[in-house]
Parts: sequence; structure tokens; C-alpha cells
Amino acid sequence: MNIQSLNGGTRLVTPADENFYMPAEWHPHSACWMAWPSAKETYQEAPEDPAVAFEKAKIAYSRVANAIAGFEPVNMISNPADADEARRMCNRSVNLIEAEIDDGWLRDSGPTFLVNPGGETAGVDWAFNGWGKKCEYAKDALIAEKVLGQAGVKRFACPLVLEGGGIHVDGEGTLLVTENCLLNQNRNPDLNKTQVEAYLRRYLNVEKIIWLNGHIPADMTDGHIDGLACFIRPGVVLAASPADESHPDFDVLQENLATLRESTDAKGRSIEVVEMATPCKRLDNGMIVDACYVNFYIANRAVIVPSYNIPDEDRQAYELFKNQFPGHEVIQLDTEVLHYGGGNIHCITQQQPEPDPPEAEN
Repeated sequence: MNIQSLNGGTRLVTPADENFYMPAEWHPHSACWMAWPSAKETYQEAPEDPAVAFEKAKIAYSRVANAIAGFEPVNMISNPADADEARRMCNRSVNLIEAEIDDGWLRDSGPTFLVNPGGETAGVDWAFNGWGKKCEYAKDALIAEKVLGQAGVKRFACPLVLEGGGIHVDGEGTLLVTENCLLNQNRNPDLNKTQVEAYLRRYLNVEKIIWLNGHIPADMTDGHIDGLACFIRPGVVLAASPADESHPDFDVLQENLATLRESTDAKGRSIEVVEMATPCKRLDNGMIVDACYVNFYIANRAVIVPSYNIPDEDRQAYELFKNQFPGHEVIQLDTEVLHYGGGNIHCITQQQPEPDPPEAEN
């Protein structure tokens, strides 16, 4: 399949041409990449003073980084002006790298790492436009290339506008995405669904794409998949499920559950769906908090999951993770404040996989 650049130019060399693919998130990691928060404006929707919420967000970032650092190396990108603060709040084992950034959502602005059977690692540098030009992004649009340079791996520049939170794979040829995000006119207005799929197949080296409904009006990401569903094992998807019919996204979540149950993966297996209850709580100011536990990070031998300060529901989520990840330590952290910035633990982390062992030559 020939993939042309958006302006109809010369054929692009893609990861699939060199057998690179995106492994599953439970594939062993050589590192986790993060970026220190640097935009107070991100927390304008918080139920408290944005400056107070911003300081709480920094604490949440440091909690996540310090927890992950107990299981795998963590590289933290920081604006030079914030470097001393980041060093003070993070454990010494967290590696600080100074670079200009707009904010700390590295899952979305950073690269997607790939591996191939030759024992090599590479990364996709997607076009980033600030979630459909919802915020300033000039510095973040350049950070993926810098991360790949720091990591010392090959870079594949892709003209498709995409954020890392908008994709999830099983590492065996299956990809989960949402239509409301990837087909949104604020990202790739000149591409149709078939053309978007062509980019995804060539840059992630996938065979089967499962499209879910991402029409979540309150979500500034236009329905990233990492707030809705994710693979936790081959053939098994953990999916957000509404607690009851009063949930504002009840119809969307129910539709997604049905779509998944009717789907097969690239290997022909029927998808097994594990439902993760997504309760809502109403704050004193009337704001509804959608407790998205699906937005978590799989580290080497650990799972880092959010808490929303809803004791019964937080405990139920913890027990579900314990059941689904028996070989991992489950660490639940108070990261609710990140919700008001537009995401949670998965959104602020990006795994760098260990390279596959080189295939033996005949």
C-alpha cells in the first residue's frame, strides 16, 4: 500500500516498511517518559483556585513519577525554569532532562515507541496541534523529536495529526481508536476514514482497527480511547462501564461495550470485555466528576492506578486491578486533580519498550 504525504508528495518510508510495530503496554519497558506540568491555565476548570490546583497537580505528577521509578527508569522532561522544582519534588532516581515544553501531557505530545524483530527501537513523531488547536502547542509540537533524540532511536515523522492517548494496541495487530477523535475535523479535515486507517496501519503496523464511539462532550480530547477502553491481555479489553442510567455518557459507554463484544481481534479471537465501573460524583459547586479508572499505567511488575476520593468505588477499582493483574503490584494514587486538567495517569506517561531480542539468522 502506497501512502502519500498530505500534500500528495513523495511516498513516505513508514515503520511497516522496516517491520517496526507498536508493542502492547505490558511489553517490558526500558523507560517511562514524562513531562513536568508548566501551564497553570490547564486547571481553570478545577473546583478551586487554579493556582492551588496547579500546585496539587505537581504533587500528583511527582507521586506518579516516584511510584513508577520503583519499577523502571523514569525520564522527566522539564522546562529549564522548572527544573529545580522538579528535582526537589521527584526522587533522585528520576532522570531530569531540560527542554522547552508547553505543558506536561507527554502521552499526547510525545512519540509512540516501536520495536522490530531486528532488536531495534524507533518512534513515531505524529503531528500535534494542541488537541484540535484548543491550546498553545508550538513547543510541544517539537518535543517528540527531542525525546527520540535523547533516547537515541530512529524517528519516523508522520503527517497525521494524532495524540498518543488516542490509540491503544494489543501488540498482536489490533488497534483501538475512536471516531470522534481521529476523524474530527479539527485534526485531519482533508482525510477520510479509509485514509486515516491507512496511516495507522503503516505507522503502527496493525491489521485490525476497532472503532469506538468517543462522543464525550465534556472531554477536551474529543474522546481519547485511553479514557474509554484498553487492552490488558491479548483478546481482553478493560472498558469503562456506566454505573447506572444517570451517567451523562451512559448511551456512549453502552454502545462501546456492545461494539467490543461483537468484535474480533487481528488473530480472530472474540473480544472478552472486562467492565470497569465509571461512577460520577457531584461536587458542591455542581460539577460532575467522571471517575475514569481506565486511565492507568502498566509499569514493569506494577500497575499505577488513580483514586478519585470515592472510598467504595476506589476500593472496588483497586480490587479489580488486583484480580486482573495478579503478577503486578497495584499502586493507587490520589491523582483526581489531573482530571480537571483533562486527563489522568495514562495521559502523563509514555512507555519506551525494551527492544525485542534479534531474530536468529538461518
